[in-house]
Amino acid sequence: MASHPPIEIGIVEFPGAQLAAIHGLIDLFEVAERFAAQHHKEQTAFLRVSQWRPDAPGKAPVRSHNIARDANRSPAVLILPPRLGGPLSREDAVPFVDWLLSHHRAGATLASICGGAFLLGETGLLAGRSATTHWAHAEIFRQRFPDARLDTDKLVIDDGDIICAGGMMAWIDLGLKLVDRFLGPTIMAETARFLLVDPPGREQRYYSVFSPNLTHGDAAVLKVQHWLQATGAKDMALASLVSRAGLEERTFLRRFRKATGLTAIDYCQRLRVGKAREMLQFSNLPAETIAWEVGYGDAGAFRKIFNRVTGLTPGEYRRRFSVNRL
Repeated sequence: MASHPPIEIGIVEFPGAQLAAIHGLIDLFEVAERFAAQHHKEQTAFLRVSQWRPDAPGKAPVRSHNIARDANRSPAVLILPPRLGGPLSREDAVPFVDWLLSHHRAGATLASICGGAFLLGETGLLAGRSATTHWAHAEIFRQRFPDARLDTDKLVIDDGDIICAGGMMAWIDLGLKLVDRFLGPTIMAETARFLLVDPPGREQRYYSVFSPNLTHGDAAVLKVQHWLQATGAKDMALASLVSRAGLEERTFLRRFRKATGLTAIDYCQRLRVGKAREMLQFSNLPAETIAWEVGYGDAGAFRKIFNRVTGLTPGEYRRRFSVNRL
């Protein structure tokens, strides 16, 4: 079998980029390279990692050292790593935007992790497309990029030429996704097993905490939210919510969804599931008792709702996250 040129994966070092993720990705690809070499002894190199950073403030990035055979050729992938601190500002993104767009037009896949999605969003390429970022960044991301279809339940969204990964440690999942794409599932599985990490398939909603929007400015809706928070949403009857808001029913439903991004029922269920997650993690109470404690008289209905919100059954959630497990 003929030898093919190595696939270049570029990692972009923008301001505040997390160095641990950059070096971790380099190591992950090195491990994958070793396993690939064991399977295909006739080829000497499979992946080549390059690092890109501006050589002066306000300038577009360049390769920090020339490792490509064709210095003018775009990498197969450009990775935008997580960022320590808050999201990248529009001003800091400016030197990168046209540069990223030119590589994307030349065929490069753009891949973001966590806060790297804000740099990707500034290119405009996420308009009308699915994206994810760290669940804690969801509200500000929606404000800055309202045309993107944000789904923070997902840990990785692979849309072909655009890939987004969620939280800070999702660089592992993205790295394995790229290994799977370029070197195949066998090398990906061997890499994951060697590094003692789960192969791709996790979801960010396993880990995310429901963070309701309380800064929307609608006083009537906020009054209801505070009451639901204080009572654990034990009473989620529409008549009770409408009465608390002091609004007509249709007006309340419309304003509640506009303010929170959720229907009133879905909002209440997420509050209840949040309390149930805490009890599953920190107590040994059976799931049936927890269902009752958070407001569900039907344990079967509780399990279905819990699974829909978190992606796990109550039993799976406890086995994964309980602080009391041995």
